[in-house]
Amino acid sequence: MFSFLKNSTLSRSELNYESGKFKYIHYGDILTKFGDITDTRNFSVPFVTTPEKVIRLEKNFLQNGDVVIADTAEDSMVGKVTEIQNPDPFPTVSGLHTIPIRPNKEFAAGFLGHYMNAPFYHDQLFKLMQGVKVLSLSKSAVIQTKINSPSYCEQRLISRMINLIDGTITLHEEKKHQLERLKSALLQKMFADKSGYPDIRFEGFSDEWEQCKLGDVCEPITDSIDTQKYPNEVFAEYSMPAFDASMKPDIVLGSSMNSVRKIITRPCLLVNKLNVRKKRIWYVKKPNKNAVCSAEFIPLHSDTVDLTFLNQVAKSETFTRYLENHSSGSSNSQKRITPRSLMLSKLHIPTIEEQKLIGKIFESLDRTITLHDQKLNLLKLVKQSLLQKMFI
Repeated sequence: MFSFLKNSTLSRSELNYESGKFKYIHYGDILTKFGDITDTRNFSVPFVTTPEKVIRLEKNFLQNGDVVIADTAEDSMVGKVTEIQNPDPFPTVSGLHTIPIRPNKEFAAGFLGHYMNAPFYHDQLFKLMQGVKVLSLSKSAVIQTKINSPSYCEQRLISRMINLIDGTITLHEEKKHQLERLKSALLQKMFADKSGYPDIRFEGFSDEWEQCKLGDVCEPITDSIDTQKYPNEVFAEYSMPAFDASMKPDIVLGSSMNSVRKIITRPCLLVNKLNVRKKRIWYVKKPNKNAVCSAEFIPLHSDTVDLTFLNQVAKSETFTRYLENHSSGSSNSQKRITPRSLMLSKLHIPTIEEQKLIGKIFESLDRTITLHDQKLNLLKLVKQSLLQKMFI
């Protein structure tokens, strides 16, 4: 079914993204960056900085339709493949920790890349993986796998359909990244620096922003409840796992929560105490009925500042660096910010009218980014379903 090619052993330090005569397929890029198909003309495929080290592999330069398998990873991603397309402008070699293969019969362009990443084929590889902390594959394991292929015409139709989905996914990913870059730029320009003035402002606003402490404009919510006393009552729990999973509260019984919770009855901003670099800032605009939050968060309420605006301030790099510098703990992953240190943080605040305008801009951006994210997740589910049902 396949012939094995030789691979290079260059390290990442011997690659660049600017210029060169040869290109290089790095196993880390297969695992994290490349899709089922890799067009080697793409800027994401690095050049070789030391060409003299790959010239000897001339007979093993990759061709259209060759497949490169990542043979090492720390999880079940090992065995992920990418099919090579358009290697002509720059002769391309396969790198360290990869198994490059060449099919001995003709397949439709893209078919093998999709097929070998589909569950049916990858499950075959998974049973043949070796290792505990680091999983690996051998050529002998690849030889034991089976590939079932339809007619060439059907292969082409399958590849075209999945390519169309991949193209749509790429389009939404790029739109999302553009919006994220725009938001990042606006966060730097629309918020005041030490001078008290932002670089970009809405027309009609020119006053200096007022410097204050967070505790001057916010107060922590302190009302609490022991949910164990209400074991059969239903609560909406705002917790760190819920934030990470969907940013929607978990609906749970009181008996499931083993410690005291803070009661949330009004709009608030939840600031995560642990590992602040991850920016787990949760703006609860309309709390659910019987809402509570876990001790992982410091809940803040304000009658004087717009929480939509403050939500963006709390996610800024300046604010995050302050939280990092004032966190304490035995290791970086376990460092925490205390409520006292949080309330002492300094920030610049404009008038409430300007706050609301800035808040609306970023709220709209966040909503659009979330929309693209939802579309991406749906498209990926559609593709995953097709890969499960169209290959045997």
